[in-house]
Amino acid sequence: MQATSTTQATLNMWKQALGQLVSRQGPDLSSRQMAILLIVYLEDPPHTVRGLAARLKISKPAVTRALDSLGKLELLKRKPDEKDMRSVNVVRTVKGSVYLSEIAEVIEKAAWENLGGT
Repeated sequence: MQATSTTQATLNMWKQALGQLVSRQGPDLSSRQMAILLIVYLEDPPHTVRGLAARLKISKPAVTRALDSLGKLELLKRKPDEKDMRSVNVVRTVKGSVYLSEIAEVIEKAAWENLGGT
């Protein structure tokens, strides 16, 4: 029974966090875009289209489309690799760091409210 209540609390936490995220001002990212953003911010660089595609097991064009959107929002940017000008690295931005910090606060609050007592 504990597993069911933990599962329910986890899903309620996620529902609460998502509800707050979609109702606030700012970009409404797809799961793919959010996954790419989190990889770039939480995992050690360098990050390339090829590497992100392999990591997520999706096509390079799918990564490129997501990066196009994230770039327009200034959450990530592409930067030529200084060692190999044929390659492009995906790098963090200040705006992306602020965006993820705000999202982390929403998720943390929802976690405390739904999982704090478990």
